[in-house]
Amino acid sequence: MRSAELSPAVELDTAPDLLLRLVSDVVLRDGWTMRLRPPESADAPALLDFFRSLSDQSLYTRFHGHPSVDAELGKPVLGPDWIERGALVGTKESKIVALASYVRLRDARTAEVAFAVADELQGRGIATRLLERLGSLATATGVEEFVADVLPGNAAMLRVFSEAGFESSRVLDEGTVEVRLALEPTTALVSRVDQRDHIGVAASLRPFFSPRTVAVIGASAHPGSIGGELFRNILRGEFSGIAYPVNRSGEPVAGVRSYTSVAAIGDAVDLAILCLPGVAVLDAAAETLSSGVRAICVISAGFAETGPDGRKRQDELLELVRASGARLLGPNCLGIAVAACRLNATFGPKSIPAGNVGFSSQSGALGLALLERAADHGLGLSAFVSVGNKADVSSNDLLEYWEDDPNTDVVLLYLESFGNPRKFRRAARRVARTKPIVAMKAGRTASGARAASSHTAALAGSEAAVDALFQQAGVLRVDTLEELLDVTGLLATQPLPRGNRVAILTNAGGLGILCADASETAGLSLAELSAASVDRLAELLPKEASVANPVDMLGSAVAATYGKALPVLLRDPGVDAVIVLFVPPVVAGADEVAAAIVRSVEEAAISEKPVLACVISADGTPAQLLSGAVAPFAYPESAARALGRAAGRAAWLRRPQGRVADLEGIDRSAARELVADTAERWLDPAETRQLLSAYGLPLVAERRVGSVAEAVAAAADLGYPVVLKTAQAGVHKTEQGGVALDLRAEDSVRAAADRIGAPLLVQQLVVGGVELLVGAVQDPVFGPLIALGPGGTLAELIGDAAFRMTPLSDVDANELVRTGKAGRLLAGFRGAPPAHLPAVVDLLLRLSQLAEDLPELAELDLNPVIAGPDGCIVVDARVRIAPPAHASTSKTW
Repeated sequence: MRSAELSPAVELDTAPDLLLRLVSDVVLRDGWTMRLRPPESADAPALLDFFRSLSDQSLYTRFHGHPSVDAELGKPVLGPDWIERGALVGTKESKIVALASYVRLRDARTAEVAFAVADELQGRGIATRLLERLGSLATATGVEEFVADVLPGNAAMLRVFSEAGFESSRVLDEGTVEVRLALEPTTALVSRVDQRDHIGVAASLRPFFSPRTVAVIGASAHPGSIGGELFRNILRGEFSGIAYPVNRSGEPVAGVRSYTSVAAIGDAVDLAILCLPGVAVLDAAAETLSSGVRAICVISAGFAETGPDGRKRQDELLELVRASGARLLGPNCLGIAVAACRLNATFGPKSIPAGNVGFSSQSGALGLALLERAADHGLGLSAFVSVGNKADVSSNDLLEYWEDDPNTDVVLLYLESFGNPRKFRRAARRVARTKPIVAMKAGRTASGARAASSHTAALAGSEAAVDALFQQAGVLRVDTLEELLDVTGLLATQPLPRGNRVAILTNAGGLGILCADASETAGLSLAELSAASVDRLAELLPKEASVANPVDMLGSAVAATYGKALPVLLRDPGVDAVIVLFVPPVVAGADEVAAAIVRSVEEAAISEKPVLACVISADGTPAQLLSGAVAPFAYPESAARALGRAAGRAAWLRRPQGRVADLEGIDRSAARELVADTAERWLDPAETRQLLSAYGLPLVAERRVGSVAEAVAAAADLGYPVVLKTAQAGVHKTEQGGVALDLRAEDSVRAAADRIGAPLLVQQLVVGGVELLVGAVQDPVFGPLIALGPGGTLAELIGDAAFRMTPLSDVDANELVRTGKAGRLLAGFRGAPPAHLPAVVDLLLRLSQLAEDLPELAELDLNPVIAGPDGCIVVDARVRIAPPAHASTSKTW
């Protein structure tokens, strides 16, 4: 488990990996890491040593007295069952240094909690981290509240409870302060936890980004060796600190004195780079960590990417790092480069071009490819981090660091997998408010391989989840390396457009048409030029030129023509951005036109409008365009596509941030009772109705009957016309011939009931409105997804369902009902009256809360939901429950 990504609340069962799932790693406010785990019977001696190490004052505040410090003192917390009692210890260098425990009270919803932390480690946030984790685990067993009796003089513990983020209350009772904490993970709590993560993670990564000393372990004097070349790269890059080569022979490297171990160096080492065979890494890492190094980058392969043995070696490596309170980059990575301290601790052939883009890559090869191309796009990096196997440091951690890094203005990510997507969403959404994030996710065409038996699951897939994640977090997703460079280069050098109105200036009509088409595809619109702009352009250009947008200056345009026409477009109040195109004719050269474009932009001094230039030349992009005044592009379509992404980001920033609604009319206890038996199965119609009713979803009136006579009576009671359906659990009713619509008389009800067979559902017929598919599905990595799309029997054929990760904010829900084909239907398609959108929004929010609360909910289809001017109503529903997958429980805290 990685960094400060709080381990999820888990389903407390008898699974063989239960103990592993209860282990978590946290980052303290000073950057030190600590492992939290349940104390087992074998920990009795270590726990006794811990109690004996506590001062009299610490023992007194923990036990409200002076207990006998013997083996009996620790017995109640060893081997917690997580039903009646729970406990966690914090370890440092394999020693127990902290303890948190709870005991359930007579009211099973409440548990008494207590803490103890080694005296020398108090004040570092350990108790707060223990409280967060213990509360999450207790919540999974049904505990809703912690209570603690605290001595009035124990100000530190009272401060932990008040600042943790839980809703709390205090009562002074017989000389102690009774503190009660509501464990429900509120928005305030999640925000406070995220803030602590941010502070701790940023502190833990500083040795990677601003080291004063670096040791390269495995630096060889032999040319061509990875360790030797990496050390020489550090020297060639003119690292601002001191670099030490370390090898077994002590042989100098590149004329620099070498050492046989890190301990032999004698000075403190901030960052150690390990370039050794995989089997030799563990011993070297242990020696390095024992010397006080807190940041390790392992270049070596031979770990989890190679199979079970490598996975075991990687776990042991991470265990070593955690025991020392350190952080690990890699293994199996290319290294790290940082512009500010001129560190190039990679074995790539070139140093990174300095700039303002922080780049994290899960693929070393792709990282090298981008570095090779970055300079051609005028793109400079503040840092390049190859995360490799992500055993510890991940893109989530790097987002936390780059958020406050003054040298980083844009974040660039190449991702192949996610460790904690919900944590990523929260961090990315926060960072994206001030710094754009551009991401390329591998495997876009690989859909989920699970068998799908509901419409929602059939339409969902891993890429739907990734798109939902990026959409909600404000991350700009790109598809190709070229687009990655194009969009990042634009965002790193140009302001965001105020809107989506673009003006195109060209000397070739064909290029202008291509660019106009690409602009429309990218969601841009051609700006309508003002009369003043049209008149001024008519004065400057030949009468044969086109002064409408795109502005075609003809092939006779020279550098001076560009220099005069471009400012006219920049000053037009109806223009948000300008794309400049040039193909070299006989009368003008690319270099002189590029220089004129840059000069006119600088002289116009209009800083709020982006300018994109595509100057085609046999010699590549003219050097003049790499100054940063304009964003250079190889093709008109590339420029339009990148500008569309930038306009999309500007629109995302303008939208409200949204909030998760506090909904009324929800009975969580009733819902949990329905899914308490988590054997995989489809709920029958009665159970489905009870579940949906518990969350206040609007349901069509219906009766469940067991015979033809009962069906006739139910139809008369409900009133004609009616619908008959099979009441068998989980079946696709239409495909099985289990539906009869618009039955208006007793004989038609009898015939349909006889054909379909008992048990039956008799429903009122709902007429008018549009049919929607509303659904939920548990993604094994991303957790619950909510879907909205066209409904009815052709839902999968029509497709176009939009997905969002839970919890949905009010903004998320409102976006769903206004986008895609479902949005067009709801708005009133082809003269139909528009539907009542607030009702559909409320339905989505309630379904989101249902999926959040019940990880047992594997698939849910509401199909169709009929939405009309007066509201919406669910007329058919199918629900499958299953034991919750471990990954999907990452939704909490």
